[in-house]
Amino acid sequence: MNHKKTKKLKKIEFIFEAFIWNFRFFILAPVIFSLLSALRFIVIGTIDIWSGLVLGFNGEKPAKEVTLKIVSYIIGGVDYYLIGIVLFIFAFGIYELFISKIYMRHEDYSSILQSHTLEELKVKLVNVIVVALIVSLFKQMLNLEIQQISDVVYIASAILLISISQYLLHLNHISPQKHQTNSQNNHHNSA
Repeated sequence: MNHKKTKKLKKIEFIFEAFIWNFRFFILAPVIFSLLSALRFIVIGTIDIWSGLVLGFNGEKPAKEVTLKIVSYIIGGVDYYLIGIVLFIFAFGIYELFISKIYMRHEDYSSILQSHTLEELKVKLVNVIVVALIVSLFKQMLNLEIQQISDVVYIASAILLISISQYLLHLNHISPQKHQTNSQNNHHNSA
């Protein structure tokens, strides 16, 4: 009798674990919508850059105004591209972490999309987001008119904060590599 109960409990456990395991396929929704959103941002970025490229120079308007518009369109397009890249990296990373490895990528040995953990994926996303914010700030600064001395201080502060964040991200990127190298060296030395 006890053997039958154990067998029945094992079967229920197996069914429940299969249900939990297959529940991960709901992650396909954010993967698909992230890819569609990435495509949308790439199209918007392309339209912005195209608008900047076809913007003609007008002899009546000062060249500085037209140049600023062109640069603004192109920088805006790059910003949209970066957001699209963030969404693509996110879709790729969560697919590989939760659903399945993409074997075509392994033939290419491309490590830019490779994320072994959620922490790695998060670091890659944060790096691209910071770059997108830098580009966005640059675009905003193109249209900023300096009227007071405090405006210069704000701009300098923003540039300083971005520089510090990039430096900290760089340190964060180097630290895990040094830790991994030290661990490998310690492992080889102990062997």
